[in-house]
Amino acid sequence: MSRIAFIGLGVMGNPMAARLAKAGHEVAGYNNVPVREAILEMSGGRAATSIADAVDGAEIVAIMVPDSPDVQQVLTRDGVFDHAAPGTLIIDFSSIRPDVTVDLARQAKARGFRLLDAPVSGGQKGAIDATLSIMVGGDDQDFAEALPIFETVGKTIVHVGGNGAGQTVKAANQLIVAVNIQALAEAVVFLQAHHVDLTAALDVLAGGLAGSKVLDQKRENMVRHQFTPGFRIDLHHKDMGIVTSAAREAGVVVPVGAFVAQLMAAARANGEGSLDHSALLLGVERLSGLATS
Repeated sequence: MSRIAFIGLGVMGNPMAARLAKAGHEVAGYNNVPVREAILEMSGGRAATSIADAVDGAEIVAIMVPDSPDVQQVLTRDGVFDHAAPGTLIIDFSSIRPDVTVDLARQAKARGFRLLDAPVSGGQKGAIDATLSIMVGGDDQDFAEALPIFETVGKTIVHVGGNGAGQTVKAANQLIVAVNIQALAEAVVFLQAHHVDLTAALDVLAGGLAGSKVLDQKRENMVRHQFTPGFRIDLHHKDMGIVTSAAREAGVVVPVGAFVAQLMAAARANGEGSLDHSALLLGVERLSGLATS
C-alpha cells in the first residue's frame, strides 16, 4: 500500500480518492472546498489542511483539478514542488493542454520529481464504479510503478507514449464524445418532431451501428430533460479549446470538432455551462425553434 496525497476532490477526484482509501492506501486529500473531504474521510482517508500537509510523507501525489492553470498552481506556486520529497511520483489525472504537461514534466524532472499525465474518461459514473479509461503519458518505469494505482480506479489503462501523449489522446477522446453527444441530441429532436416513440427508437439504435457508450449513458438525460452534471459543459468547452488549439499547432483540420466547439460555447453563453454536456440538446431545440425548460 502507498501513502498518497490526492489534491482536488471534485466530481471525479472525490470518488477516485475514496476508492484508493477503501483499497487500503493511506490517502490524505486536500480540496479548496472542505465539505467535499467528508466522503474521503468516511472511506478511511484523511482531510489535509493544505497542499503542504497533504504531501508530507507522500510517496505519490495525485492531482485532479479542472484546467491547466489549476495544475500549474498546485505544482509550482507554494505547492507540490516546494513541499513534496524529491523522487515523489506525481500523477496528474486532470485534462489539460499537452504543451503545458510537457513543460511541467520538464520542471518536475529538474526539481527531482517524476510526472505522469494520466487523464481519464468515463465521467462521474466511471469514477464511482472504478471503470475509468486512463491514457498515460510518461516514463515506462514510472508507469509500471503507478499501475497498481491506476488499476484501483480504472479498468482500461494504456501507456500511450511520453509526457503529453496522455493529454493528446484525451483531447481526441473529448472530440469524439462531443461530436457523438451533438449527433445524439440532433437525432432526439428529429425523432420527437416525427412523433416517434423515443424510448423504443433509442433502444433499436443502441443495438445497431449507431450504438455507443454516449447513447447508453446520455440518452436518459435527454429523454427526461434532466441535466444534472456528470461532466459539465464548462469543462467540455475547455477541452474543445484544447482540441482546436492543438490541431492548429499540428497543422491539421478538425472541421466538425470546430463546429461542435462553437455549439459548446453557445451553450455556455446561454447560461448552461454548469449543466451536463448532454444539455447540448437544449441548443438543438433552440435552433429548431422549440421551447425549452
